[in-house]
Amino acid sequence: MRLFPRSAFARTVALIAFLLLINQIVSYVMVGLYVVKPSLQQISSVVAKQVQGIIVLDRWLGEQDLSTAEKRLLAKRYTDAVGIDGFTEREALANDLTNASTYNFLSDQMSQYLAADTEVRIAQGEIYYVWIRTESLDGYWLRIRLDTFDEARFSPLLFYLILIGGLSVLGGMWFTNWQNKPLKSLEAAAAQVGRGEYPDELPERGSTEVIAVTRAFNQMTQGVKQLEQDRALLMAGVSHDLRTPLTRIRLATEMMPPNEDYLAEGIIGDIDDMNAIIDQFIDYVRIDTHADSDCENLNYLVEDVVGHVPETWQADIMVNYGEMPEIPVRAISIKRVLLNLLENAERYGGGRVLIETGYSADKEKVWVTVSDDGEGIPAAQIEHVLQPFTQGDKARASKGSGLGLAIVKRIVERHGGRITFGRSSKLGGLAVRIELPSIKAANC
Repeated sequence: MRLFPRSAFARTVALIAFLLLINQIVSYVMVGLYVVKPSLQQISSVVAKQVQGIIVLDRWLGEQDLSTAEKRLLAKRYTDAVGIDGFTEREALANDLTNASTYNFLSDQMSQYLAADTEVRIAQGEIYYVWIRTESLDGYWLRIRLDTFDEARFSPLLFYLILIGGLSVLGGMWFTNWQNKPLKSLEAAAAQVGRGEYPDELPERGSTEVIAVTRAFNQMTQGVKQLEQDRALLMAGVSHDLRTPLTRIRLATEMMPPNEDYLAEGIIGDIDDMNAIIDQFIDYVRIDTHADSDCENLNYLVEDVVGHVPETWQADIMVNYGEMPEIPVRAISIKRVLLNLLENAERYGGGRVLIETGYSADKEKVWVTVSDDGEGIPAAQIEHVLQPFTQGDKARASKGSGLGLAIVKRIVERHGGRITFGRSSKLGGLAVRIELPSIKAANC
């Protein structure tokens, strides 16, 4: 599990979000210290003065020679005028005191203002009430209604912080997407070049660094394309020039005296081997693209290849067909892959060959496995035998150009697939598995 994202887009967005989070926290703290806290201090000061007025009135009434009714009438007029209600402990509980929350910092401030131990509670609802109990009025609760203390007054600040944060993240996402879009085009074009295809010249856009990379990539693509074309042309010319003398040699051999038939057969066999090697050279350098693709069912291609194997083969070929959708492939190239794998299985196996096909819907892959009952290839030599003009160990070494598996690997990779090697669980020999993407084209 990675803690940090890997892509530049995700990292940039994460960085912007982190910086905005820090900014929002700092902004919230600054607003709390320099806006909310002073406002609460002002409210506490005003409330404290009102409470002090009640305390002074209570002391004054205690010193005056008035009847109880007159004292209550005078106290009620004052409390009605300042918006303060007085309750005994029982009356306060009956008027929803238990649902009010204690605020320690307000209690500390009020205790300082009143110079007495004071408890402050606030009841939040449609109307805000401040409940105050102080030692100066022992046994009584004072309830003050705050008509101007509305939580909605803080909503513009919260809305501002959310709006600024959201717009900043969206802007960062747009900017990073604008920066990364040319890189995604470069990635897709590089994958095409890796498959042997050559895309059109990419538009030079984005930052100056990305434009420089795009320009260099376009130049590299043109160079690789020209090199591939020159190599194909050179190989075609060499192959053509070699076939002419080989044809003359074959004609001359067929005109040799009957008593030299054994020698003629050896020469003709060598000529056939040389022609096969030339054909492998041409197959290896052949350039085919998606434009050459057709919708094919691999089961039909396997059936066609197995039905046309040379009669001289001694191997017993068994086929297990699985579910198979139609996918866009170059049929001739895939047949060459299957034929090369069958040739290796017939040449190096013990006489039995098993072909299995299948389709994995969740992985969007179709696959073909060719297994034999031979000695297999050591795991350490797999990468070696996939290289051009190389062969395996002595157990599998034989005549040929060493291009068979290299051609298979080249064709499979140009189709966006992969080739894997393993041990056959059914025959015990080598099992070569070909996987191709099953994403359907528009015309399939």
